[in-house]
Amino acid sequence: MPAELASTLTSIARTDEPAEQPFYIPMTGPAARPRRSLKHDDTFIVLDGHGDIGASAGGPDGLFNADTRYLARLELTLDDVQPLLLGSSLRDDNSSLTVDLTNPDIYEQGRLVLPKDVLHVVRTIFLWRGTAYQRIGVQNHGDRRASFDLRLAFDNDFADLFEVRGSVRARRGTGSSRLAGPSDVVLDYRGLDGVTRTTALHFDPHPTRLAVDVATYHFDLDPQQSTSLFVAVTCNAKAGERPGRFFRSLLAHRREMRRCTQGATSIETSNDILNEVLCQAAADLNILMTDTPEGRYPYAGIPWYSTTFGRDGLITAMQMLWVDPRIARGVLRRLAFYQARQTDPLADAEPGKILHEMRGGEMAALREVPFACYYGSVDSTPLFVLLAGLYIERTGDMETLQELWPAIEQALNWIDGPGDPDRDGFVEYQRASEQGLSNQGWKDSYDAVFHADGRLAEGHIALAEVQGYVFAGKQLAARCARRLGKAERADRLETEAALLATRFEDAFWCEDLNTYALALDGNKQPCRVRTSNAGQLLFSGMVREDRARKVAADLLRPHFFSGWGIRTVARGEARYNPMSYHDGSIWPHDNALIALGLSRYGFKHAVEQVFRGLFEAAAYMDLRRLPELFCGFRRETHRGPTLYPVACAPQAWASATPFTLLEAALGLEFDAARGEIRLRNPRLPAFLDWVVLRDLRLGSSTIDLRVRRHGEDISMEVLRRRGRIQVSLVLAQ
Repeated sequence: MPAELASTLTSIARTDEPAEQPFYIPMTGPAARPRRSLKHDDTFIVLDGHGDIGASAGGPDGLFNADTRYLARLELTLDDVQPLLLGSSLRDDNSSLTVDLTNPDIYEQGRLVLPKDVLHVVRTIFLWRGTAYQRIGVQNHGDRRASFDLRLAFDNDFADLFEVRGSVRARRGTGSSRLAGPSDVVLDYRGLDGVTRTTALHFDPHPTRLAVDVATYHFDLDPQQSTSLFVAVTCNAKAGERPGRFFRSLLAHRREMRRCTQGATSIETSNDILNEVLCQAAADLNILMTDTPEGRYPYAGIPWYSTTFGRDGLITAMQMLWVDPRIARGVLRRLAFYQARQTDPLADAEPGKILHEMRGGEMAALREVPFACYYGSVDSTPLFVLLAGLYIERTGDMETLQELWPAIEQALNWIDGPGDPDRDGFVEYQRASEQGLSNQGWKDSYDAVFHADGRLAEGHIALAEVQGYVFAGKQLAARCARRLGKAERADRLETEAALLATRFEDAFWCEDLNTYALALDGNKQPCRVRTSNAGQLLFSGMVREDRARKVAADLLRPHFFSGWGIRTVARGEARYNPMSYHDGSIWPHDNALIALGLSRYGFKHAVEQVFRGLFEAAAYMDLRRLPELFCGFRRETHRGPTLYPVACAPQAWASATPFTLLEAALGLEFDAARGEIRLRNPRLPAFLDWVVLRDLRLGSSTIDLRVRRHGEDISMEVLRRRGRIQVSLVLAQ
C-alpha cells in the first residue's frame, strides 16, 4: 500500500535515517476512544465511539472532503458533562453509525439534579453527497420531569490531510465564522491556493441559543417523553442550498448502496464466521467505491488514503475480478485517462506512466507535497497492462480493449524505455525529486529495500516482483494484440517475456537462500534477503517450477509464516521487525497474491494454510475486518494477532483478500472465448464444508454453483444456469 507513510516503531537504523521519512505518520499516544469511519464518494468522516469528533485524544478525527478537514470538532455534552457510552455499532452495510448514550449523575451546587441512566440519547450518523447527517434522539426514562441542556460544540481548522498526518506548514490561509440565521453557521477558509472552502452547519429545530462554536438546546422532558433534533454539516454547499431531510436522505443513501452491489457474485459458506468476514469485506469495499467520471473506483483506505491510488486500485480490481469485473473496467478507464503525457520530475512523471496517487488538498495544489497527480510507483504501469489483459480474458470485452489499447501501448513503451534506463531488460526506479518517495514499489517505506547486512539499497533499483508483473503483463498484452489482429506485435511481446524470464533467473536466484533476491541495486548487486516479494513471483507465473517449489516451502516455514500469515520479511533478516510497516509485518493482500501464486503452481495444501491463518486472524479482528496490516509476532495459543497502530481500516486490498483466498482455493479460471468457467484442482480448507456461489457471471450468462468438500476431495453441483455457459472441474497433477 502507499506508504509514504510508516516504517518502523523501532528501528535498526542509523542516525540520519529519520530524515528520510518526510511522509511518516506519527503515533504519539494511544487512542482514548475507539474510532469508527463512514464514507461516501469523496467525503469521509472519522468519529470516536461516542459519535464525537475531536473530543478525545489519539485519533485522526474529522469530516474530510477532497483531502481537507471540514469539521475538526463536534462534541455532545449534557449540562456540560460528557455522557456515558452504552454502545455503538455500524450498520451491517456500513451506511450509518448508531451510538447509544446515557447521562451520568449530574450535580448542581453539590445537589444531585439528574440521576444516572435516566436519559437515553441515540445518535444516528450517515454521509451522503458531501453532507454529514445526524439525528439525536432523547427520551426521559425517569419518573419525573428532566430539565437539562444538550450542547453541541463545534469548530474547524480546514487542515490539509497531510497536516493532520503531521506535516507542519510555515504559512496558512485565513478562516472566519459567522451566523447565517437562527439555525445556521458558516465556517470559511480562504487558502493560499486561492480556493475558498466552506463548512455549513444546519440545526433543526432552531437551537435555544446559537453561537459560532456551540448550539445549545434546553429540554424539559416529562416521564417517557422523547424528542429529536437534527444536524447537517455540508462541505462546500452552494449559496442558498439546504441539505435534504434526514430520513428521506438516509433511505436514498441505502437504496443507492444496494443498487451498486447488484450484478456482483454473492457467496455463502458453511462457516458462519467466514460469512461474517465476507459480508463485512463486501460492505467495506462498497463504501470505498467512489463514482468518478470514468467509472467506479475503489479508494485505497480510510483515513490516510481515501483517494485514487493506482497500485491499490489495480490490485483490488484484480482481486475482485472474478466477483465483479466492472470494478476493473472503472479502474482501467480512470488510470488511462490520467496516464502521464509529459515529463515532470517533481511528480515523477514520464510519458506512459500510470498514476500512483492523486490529491485534492491545498498542499498538493501548492506543490508543498508532490501528490496532486503523482507517478512515483514503479509497479503501477506494469500492473495496468496486467490487469487490462486479465480483464479481457475474464470478459472478452473487445470494445473496452479497443478503447484501452493506446494506453496499453504507451505503458509498454514506458516499460521498455524510461522504465529501463540502462536497457538491461529490468524495470527500475529512482526518484526524480527529493520530494518524492525514495522507494517506489508496494513496500515504499524508506527502509524497505536493503542488503543482507542491513545497508539500504541505492541507485536505480529493480524489484523482483515488478519483473514478474512485466512478464505476466507482456504475455497477456500479446493475447490482446492477437485479438486485435496484431500478430507481429503479439509475437514480439511473447519473445520479450520469455527473454525476461531467462534473464531474471540468472540475475535474481540465490541458491544458498532457496529463494529470489528482493531486488538488484544500482550496481546490479542482489539484495540477498528473504522477503515475501519472492512469493508474488509465483502469482506472475514467471519462475521455474522447481524453484517455485523451493520458494513456496520456505514461505511456510516458521521464519516466514507466523501462524496468522506470511511476513513481509523473514525472521532473522537484518532489518526484521514484526512491528514495522514493511519489514516483518503481515499484509493480507500480500498473502492473497501469494496464495494465487501457490494455487497457480498447484500447491493447494499451502493455499489452505495461508487461508486458514488469515481467516482465523479475521475472526479476532474488530467487526471481523482485516486491516491494512498487522504485526508479525509468532502466534500464541488462546491469543489473537497484534494490531499495527496506524493501519487503515477499512482498506481496499485488505477487504478484497477473503475473496482472493477463496478464488485461490477453488482454482477459478474464466475463458470468455469458450464461455467456460473452470475450477482447477479445487480444495476447500478444513473449516469449510461447502461454498455456494450465486450469479457467477461470464458475459451475459450466469450460473449458481455449490462446491462441497469430502475429506480432501471435492464435488460440484450446478444449482441454476441462465444463458450459455459451461463449467468444468479440472483435476490435474
